[in-house]
Amino acid sequence: MDKFISRAKEFAKDEEGLTVVEYVIGAALLVGGLVVIFNNLGTSLSTKLNTVISEIS
Repeated sequence: MDKFISRAKEFAKDEEGLTVVEYVIGAALLVGGLVVIFNNLGTSLSTKLNTVISEIS
């Protein structure tokens, strides 16, 4: 049990793991933002394309 506690303390002190978590959170926020942007952009382009096609017809 003491071995587990000492390893848990070492893990908590390890700042390299924290850096990885920060990068993962940053990447997730970036991907989420891009999904929202491209979703809105896709909807806008679809609407404009449908308008152009209906005017040509």
